[in-house]
Amino acid sequence: MNKPNFKVVLVNPEIPGNTGSIGRTCVALGLELILIKPYGFDISEKAVRRAGLDYWKHLNLTEYDTWKDFIDERNPQSLLFFENHSEKSFYSAPYDSNSYFVFGCETQGLPVELVDQYRDQTYLLPMFSEHIRSLNLSNTVTATLYCGLGVIQNQAFRP
Repeated sequence: MNKPNFKVVLVNPEIPGNTGSIGRTCVALGLELILIKPYGFDISEKAVRRAGLDYWKHLNLTEYDTWKDFIDERNPQSLLFFENHSEKSFYSAPYDSNSYFVFGCETQGLPVELVDQYRDQTYLLPMFSEHIRSLNLSNTVTATLYCGLGVIQNQAFRP
């Protein structure tokens, strides 16, 4: 199985347990987790480590003070944003092996200026119930990563 070089970017994460769980998924898939400050917690909090269990020490973690710092240093070519306020399904995202998967904070989502700037690169996960406003961030990250992985793996096996 070909391992993608995806990166997960969390912009202003607020809930330490979600960040810990996302970190654990990143370790499982061998992916880098990138955190953009400010956070709604201290990165050393027990809740982050608890959700990441003893895997946190194996996490490839990078932190940036601002979105601009991240863009300036990385100059990413394939940014995929995931947000409830999009018209396009994550099934139609142009996943490639070097995609950066970008997610906003749990209560506000992505900053409005990022959604406006990257609207053509923004996707949503479908929800069919009017009783749900949003999905848990950790679940959303996991779903998108495995969808992207499936796309990349299928491309690798096409004649």
